[in-house]
Amino acid sequence: MSGLYRRLAYCDSMNTMYETFEHTADLGLRIRAANLNALFVEAAEALFSVIVEDLGTVETPRQIDVQLAGDERDYLLFDWLKELLYHFDSEHTLFGRFEVQVDANGLKGAAWGEPLERTRHTLLHEVKAITYHGLRVEQTSDGWIAEVIVDI
Repeated sequence: MSGLYRRLAYCDSMNTMYETFEHTADLGLRIRAANLNALFVEAAEALFSVIVEDLGTVETPRQIDVQLAGDERDYLLFDWLKELLYHFDSEHTLFGRFEVQVDANGLKGAAWGEPLERTRHTLLHEVKAITYHGLRVEQTSDGWIAEVIVDI
């Protein structure tokens, strides 16, 4: 499997995981979680784990709130990640903790982080954009799965 960059991260349970996969000049994120809210949290963690080498170096004193309307889960995921990436691009804020509630009307979420400090944070990839290509959010027999491709 030469040339394949893969990072696995396990959280509170074996049902929660994310990994990355190469996709031409882009990078794919495949996320699994036991429930939809955890899936969105894991997706945000996956995004920032490809931006910063060690997500554990990101402290979480600053909070931003995100509220999105909509009922299509894949587009909510796209918009959630796009909003977080916007804050990184415009304010140079890295996020390391997330909370999300998804319901029939949309998403309410929060992210905690801090400004990028190059003396403490080593950047791994420059994520230019979240893409619609291959975007999916699906319920499976053992939880939820999502795939998102990011332009690097």
